[in-house]
Amino acid sequence: MDMEIKKLIDLIGQTSADAWEITEVKTHGWEFYFIRHRLDQNRLVRTTHTTVRIFRKIEDGKLLGSASEEIPPTASDEEALRILHALSERAGFVRNPAYTLLDPGEETALSGDAGSKTALPGASGSETAPSKGSGAEGGSVKNESSVSDIARNFIGTMEEIPESADADLNSYEIFANVREVHFVNSNGIDKVETYPDSMLEAVVNARDKGREIELYRICHMGSCDRENLTAELVNAMRFGRDRLKALPMPKLEKIPVLFTTSDAKEICRFFTDRMSASFKAQGYSDFEVGTPLFGGQMESRVTVEAVKSLPNSSCNRGFDAEGALRRDAVLIREGVPEQFLGDRQFSSYLGLKNSFMPGNYRLSGGTYSEEELRKGDYLEAVEFSDFQVDALSGNLAGEIRLAYWHHGKEVTPVTGGSISATLLEAGKTMKLTRALRQYDNMEIPAAIRLEDVSVTGVDDKTE
Repeated sequence: MDMEIKKLIDLIGQTSADAWEITEVKTHGWEFYFIRHRLDQNRLVRTTHTTVRIFRKIEDGKLLGSASEEIPPTASDEEALRILHALSERAGFVRNPAYTLLDPGEETALSGDAGSKTALPGASGSETAPSKGSGAEGGSVKNESSVSDIARNFIGTMEEIPESADADLNSYEIFANVREVHFVNSNGIDKVETYPDSMLEAVVNARDKGREIELYRICHMGSCDRENLTAELVNAMRFGRDRLKALPMPKLEKIPVLFTTSDAKEICRFFTDRMSASFKAQGYSDFEVGTPLFGGQMESRVTVEAVKSLPNSSCNRGFDAEGALRRDAVLIREGVPEQFLGDRQFSSYLGLKNSFMPGNYRLSGGTYSEEELRKGDYLEAVEFSDFQVDALSGNLAGEIRLAYWHHGKEVTPVTGGSISATLLEAGKTMKLTRALRQYDNMEIPAAIRLEDVSVTGVDDKTE
């Protein structure tokens, strides 16, 4: 245990705290800012963020309050103690039914390795700036052990993105990070792990006859996922070109809508959110273990899994924010809920044992090929100004910037208008592809089709 955390523990002992958690996150990163493909600037980043959460027992332990705050790294002992005293006082005003913090004994029963420190592949190695145009291959976390390796793979990938006279990369920023997390609690849990957590932001330009359009992309991942990153930016250039020639959305009223981009994640989160312990304990989810979803009326019987590791995910961690071990687990199996998962507080209220907060998810269960989902007339929505799915009501809505209207043998790019539906009904006839695609920490069907979606148009004529 490092000296700074030991010092914090000593200071917490001078407060009225009944229990505590400390999370220290050290980030080793390299940032690159490119205009076109010219490096404008870069910088090495080293930061430390330490957050303390203090717990107070109320009414002889029947209730438990908590409060948390970051302790600045520049804080003196006196300043840190003032913050901790204030946290302890604030925790006394929070009145939740009591629950317990993670205990090493629980992990002994689960893994046989109590209180051990977890070390995933991560930060170490050279701080030499990666050379431009190295062309190094991207890969899994196991193959990328340093920040410079991760950055080099991002830069090499971006240089190889195919561009043209009518669509190219305006600028992009690379944030290659490896984080070390040290978690300690008052019950004796003490864990350390490192993991990659990177991001790329890009602006794509498309132009036609004096007109120009920009599309913005932000891609989160652990290390560089060359294949998915390339696909995302190539599609963005295609969407930009098609947006320039798109026609106003006709009034289609009710029509199937196909989701083939990252917006499909919002549909999948409807299921993952409703299987969280917090949603269930607060009465937001009507899903029940053992009861088929939608009365058993499902075209594609969804399976939802918590997955400990996905290739290049930014959430490949061995434990969650409260120190609980992450592992593979099935939440919904073929349309039937099996278990809720979540944090200590709400898992305790539901009587759940060995629960945890998942980092990665996989949603599957499709029986269709993408070609089968593309039969008949339908709208393929690929760009929204905003797309949301309300996990409480199941309502979804989005304002369309670009969609492809497939009608007869023609495909017409269209823009404007909006779509709306409710997954409480559309979920029954929802169709999923067998093939999956990964978006950072979620692996989901490559295409999702919803029937009878309401579409408002901006054109007075229905074509």
